[in-house]
Amino acid sequence: MFDLSMKIRFTSPLFVLVIFALSLGWVNSAEEQRNVLFLICDDLNNDLGCYGDAQVKSPNIDRLAERGVRFERAYCQYSLCGPSRASFMTGLYPDQNLVRRNAIYIREHVPNVKTIAQMFRDGGWFASRIGKIFHYNVPKHIGTGGHDDPYSWNQTFNPRGRDVDDEDMIFSLKPGSFGGTLSWLAAEGTDEQQTDGIAAKEAVKQLNRFAKTGKTFYLAVGLFRPHTPYVAPKKYFDMYPTDKITVPSVPEGYLDTLPAGARRSISRKIQVNLPDDLARKAIQAYHASITFADAQVGLVLDALDKTGLAENTVVVFTSDHGYHMGEHGHWQKTTLFENAARVPLIMAGPGIPESSQGKSSRALAEMVDFYPTLAEWTGLKAPDYVSGVSLMPVLKNPGMKNPPRTAALTQYADGYSLRTDRYRYTEWGEAGKGGNELYDHHSDPAEMKNLAGDASQAAIVKQLSQQLQQRIKAARQKPDGLTQIQFENRRRVK
Repeated sequence: MFDLSMKIRFTSPLFVLVIFALSLGWVNSAEEQRNVLFLICDDLNNDLGCYGDAQVKSPNIDRLAERGVRFERAYCQYSLCGPSRASFMTGLYPDQNLVRRNAIYIREHVPNVKTIAQMFRDGGWFASRIGKIFHYNVPKHIGTGGHDDPYSWNQTFNPRGRDVDDEDMIFSLKPGSFGGTLSWLAAEGTDEQQTDGIAAKEAVKQLNRFAKTGKTFYLAVGLFRPHTPYVAPKKYFDMYPTDKITVPSVPEGYLDTLPAGARRSISRKIQVNLPDDLARKAIQAYHASITFADAQVGLVLDALDKTGLAENTVVVFTSDHGYHMGEHGHWQKTTLFENAARVPLIMAGPGIPESSQGKSSRALAEMVDFYPTLAEWTGLKAPDYVSGVSLMPVLKNPGMKNPPRTAALTQYADGYSLRTDRYRYTEWGEAGKGGNELYDHHSDPAEMKNLAGDASQAAIVKQLSQQLQQRIKAARQKPDGLTQIQFENRRRVK
């Protein structure tokens, strides 16, 4: 029986708006919960075809960008693996979850935190981890749980391939040192024998199972490449002849233009002033590892399509931070330059309008934004203490004039850096007492000319310093409801 009260409810403005939103895919019904596939490479910078790199081959990541939104300016919160991963998995800044170095279990500092995966698990999703999501020592912890958080997952899988067994064959600038030192191997054998090949195979298996059971899932797949040692089958090395590689150069006297903190961040003794042939081989190996990782991403995306899960699965692809390959005379991470702070970020899936698919956005984004974005995208609620902002408005309109963020914050050691639409401004030491840097991306996108001491830039420096200090203060705000444990004196702060 259809009575008048039912008619009023069904024709109310709110009801009409909900139906309209459902039709556009902006919200999802309880009966059709969205899956999440979270893909992350380790130590990957923006040397990808879809980001304009003319040399690196990344066809699978590129095709994901064609059906999603590619963020041109996304930034990590700490340019080191462990702190960055702890930050985006909790939606908290490193000064809030207190993870500012590697080899930390997240609950040592914030025991009652709820991670992204835990949010999905608590919401009824099947939360599964394959490979590296939280910190691992590479290659020492490959095949183990590393510094994982077991409370986050229903199921975990720790792949271990021949790259671990072939360690004695790996070349390293410091013999026997791999994870933090430039090292590489053009390996024998197949993709499937490598750790990341095994991870991709397991991801395909799990996707096939989810397709059969209909279970809603949050599947996080963490590839170890292109982290050092740069190990990939030889065929990928053959794609990058060393005579076609250009090694970045640094002008004489460059270090003198930087404050002491910045100089320390780019001065790894055995990786400074590399001979040209070694530098070319290192870049070749890094690019080979990227293309190998891209092939594994392709296997997972193929399975998503073949199973039909792509229609109802949110896909996020990213890295934990950026990476230097000779820029500023530096190799690897741990700086506050664009090379180490900027990350690739591609988001695709249901709810992104067709008009946004294949588009890029210059909206500034932070990795802490993953948490609230995924919560809104899948109809869940992130904890109130989460510091990020949802990027859903950007996904619906990549070219929007007033995006959610006006600046992105990154830190390393005692330095903090703010990336605005035009500038990068960095301060070292408390309140900038250790010096500062200013780079104008309109004229200097490589960040090689420090303008902080230029009298003509004094007003900009003052404005950005005030803005940076405000962001630092906010990033140090204790999250409501979380317990913090300081390691120095094991003091518990409630």
